[in-house]
Amino acid sequence: MLNISGTYKGTWSHRNGNFSSKFPVFQKSSGNIVFELTSSLTDIRGVHYVQGEVVLRDGVYISDGDLQMKMEGVYVWPFRQLRMVLSSAVDSEMNRGEVFIRSSPYHLLGMFSSQVAQDTPRNYHRSKRKTSRIMEMGKMCKIQLVTQVSPRVPDYKREFAKGEHERQFCEMRGLVEGPSMHEDQGECFSPLVVNATSVNVELYYNKAVNYTLMVTFISFLQVLFLIRQMEHSNTQSGAAKVSLMMIGQQAIMDAYLCLLHLTAGILVGRGSYTITAWKRREEINQEESLFNTFATAAFFKFVVFSIFEMRYLLAIWKSRRPVSSGEGWETMRRELSVLYSRFYGFLLSGILIIYELHSMLRYILFLFYSFWIPQIVANVVRDSRKPLHPHYIVGITLTRLAIPLYAFACPNNFMRIEPNLGWCLGLTTFLGAQAAILLLQHFCGARCFIPRQLLLDDCVQLLPEKYSYFRRVIRANEHIERGEECTPIDCVICMAAVDVSQRCNDCMVTPCDHFFHTGCLQRWMDIKMECPTCRRPLPPM
Repeated sequence: MLNISGTYKGTWSHRNGNFSSKFPVFQKSSGNIVFELTSSLTDIRGVHYVQGEVVLRDGVYISDGDLQMKMEGVYVWPFRQLRMVLSSAVDSEMNRGEVFIRSSPYHLLGMFSSQVAQDTPRNYHRSKRKTSRIMEMGKMCKIQLVTQVSPRVPDYKREFAKGEHERQFCEMRGLVEGPSMHEDQGECFSPLVVNATSVNVELYYNKAVNYTLMVTFISFLQVLFLIRQMEHSNTQSGAAKVSLMMIGQQAIMDAYLCLLHLTAGILVGRGSYTITAWKRREEINQEESLFNTFATAAFFKFVVFSIFEMRYLLAIWKSRRPVSSGEGWETMRRELSVLYSRFYGFLLSGILIIYELHSMLRYILFLFYSFWIPQIVANVVRDSRKPLHPHYIVGITLTRLAIPLYAFACPNNFMRIEPNLGWCLGLTTFLGAQAAILLLQHFCGARCFIPRQLLLDDCVQLLPEKYSYFRRVIRANEHIERGEECTPIDCVICMAAVDVSQRCNDCMVTPCDHFFHTGCLQRWMDIKMECPTCRRPLPPM
């Protein structure tokens, strides 16, 4: 006896090119169909009770025009015929109907006769979710799936892997149609020709597992690059050069990815105890293993954003706070709570915005992937010297592109998202241009791409005035030229005399009028942005 339980995938097309129906039709003339069936014996020999779910896609990939419905019916093994009724009933009603129908198998066969095909004995309550067109069809049109089932010989060796010799593969050909209505109303549902075959779900699981392994490996690389950057800016002045918004934006992205993969894992785990409870035990174990892999990927993303990025975010925030010996713990705790409140406020508000504007997700991703722009602007405004390590810039750019390129460029991705090579090329160019500007600033200077005339023009005040650490050296030379006495000045860093009579580049002066050797003060400012003599904050050099 042929066991038809399992997952089926195939195609549908309008019969005879007929698109007319009273209820909504698909925008495309053909598409994919995916349904999952489970069969159980009844009191009638050769008759099986079958229930499951079906998804009719408007095309090949997932779209807003897809239809998802429940279905139940009978499979008559001697005639190899499957007859199902499609509806939008909720799970609890389907389960109650299962008890009634299995206890009355003769009525189960009668419900598909020509006399009662349009009026089944059960009164489904319609789902109150945003599936109004399915609800409307369910009230006025009973859609049926009628197929002929035949065994299929596996055509590739993977199906004969360990344990696969017990699997039965089936092929189904038939129609999805609704009953004829009045002549002035036309058909309630355009008949669809369906061709589907049972699939090896393990191949789909392998794709998902490979994806989670990729995400885990990428997260590990991001941790390494982030540690390299934290070592590069492990001083107060080095951390102060890094944009707080840039790190915060990446932390929010990783938090979203953590929630996304955790939600996917929970849905898979829940499916293994509801719909997939009809399956064999080995398939349930596969879905539990898939949940574990998604949970592992979510855990690594949680480690990236909660341990490393949040710690780095806190270090940057502390490096920018003015040093005050009389400041109490309450003041610091209050400011820290404001920082965390803003971060999680942006995190939660972003979830609501993405939910409301999910149809514009690809444009929202461009906003998320502009995380290098705050650092570029901060470099120009402060004229910062090498705030980011080149390995961090290149590594984070490449690893951040991996997930969107898999989702929107790989034609065989397990998420069934339609590839869009133009969008992927635009995102890669957009993020690559940001990384190129950062590398240019690192090797050629923060303001190297700004015209010099624009920087010298007093009429255009685009950038804040930059403090010159050589301003008093010129005045000191003029003081010596007039023949006046000059008191020797010692550098408090190296305790050697500062010769102000030499070239102005050999000594520097702080805003508080303290002189130091250029090399001594530069090395000091790499550690602390405060005057070695009076401990006042120093502006960036």
